[in-house]
Amino acid sequence: MSAPARPVEISVIVPVRTTHAHVREVCTALAEVMDRLGRSWEFIFVFDGVRGEAWRQAEQLATLHGERVQALYMQQSFGESTCLAAGFERAKGAIVATSPQYVQVEPSEFGRMLAELDQGADFVAAWRTGRVDPLFNRLQSALFNWVMRRIMQSSFHDLNCYLRVFRRQVLEDVAVYGDMYRFLPAIAQRHGFKVVELRVKHVAEWTGRSIYGLGVYARRLLDILGVVFLAKFTLKPLRFFGMVGGILMLAGTALIVALLVQNLLFEPGPIISRPIFLLGFLLLVLGVQIVGFGLVGEIIIYTQARNLKEYKVERVHEGPAAGGGRDGDG
Repeated sequence: MSAPARPVEISVIVPVRTTHAHVREVCTALAEVMDRLGRSWEFIFVFDGVRGEAWRQAEQLATLHGERVQALYMQQSFGESTCLAAGFERAKGAIVATSPQYVQVEPSEFGRMLAELDQGADFVAAWRTGRVDPLFNRLQSALFNWVMRRIMQSSFHDLNCYLRVFRRQVLEDVAVYGDMYRFLPAIAQRHGFKVVELRVKHVAEWTGRSIYGLGVYARRLLDILGVVFLAKFTLKPLRFFGMVGGILMLAGTALIVALLVQNLLFEPGPIISRPIFLLGFLLLVLGVQIVGFGLVGEIIIYTQARNLKEYKVERVHEGPAAGGGRDGDG
């Protein structure tokens, strides 16, 4: 009679977005590390609207390893965040790992990342060192991470590396959508989780163009603005909208006052029809509306305050319980 299967400890989710992804290599490399450490595992390959050779490899792995390898097929491309969400829904492990569709870093480094979790980290992000990708890619990555460190006041150096391991609770508490998977370490840290960035050896980079169209860079900028708002102003919307609205109101007021002073002292005459007055009035009204948005946001946050928590308690130490009271007389 065969022994019962061990519970899954580590679920590895791999979004697959091209037909020539290195599915077999990723599974073999990481599985060998986990087997050597005595950790039970499963792989969930989520195909983002593609099949081809990568899908055939995933089918072979599922046949070889049984329930420990799953291949999910999305009918169309939804992006990596959706792939991660679909994989997480089926993941059984208390630890979740995400990997790119190729072996990006030295496989043995994966074991070091798991060791950081064992030492108390909630989230471990890889920081590629000894980069082997083209110089322009490295410059883009360095600029992007530098901007994020300045804006988010974080210490991350490689948010573009998707080899990550974290406790299941992270994805239960942090919503990932759109392209926010890129910022997951920073968002998790903002939610109070203990996040560690570990230097790892870079061994390969996915082939592809390193110079993108203006639309890609514009979307990246909007993503940065979005994550900054989510990190700093989600629970304090009036601070953001009040700041923007206040600037617009001051600008509009300054234009109107300047025009009034000019009209009274230098050029008497009607001012209502003048373009500067209309622009100042428009800025003033727009500023008031934006401040109103902030007030509505504050009302929503106030009504939901009991359901919101932006901190994590790492450890609780309590002294011994008090005595049971004085003995009775007599």
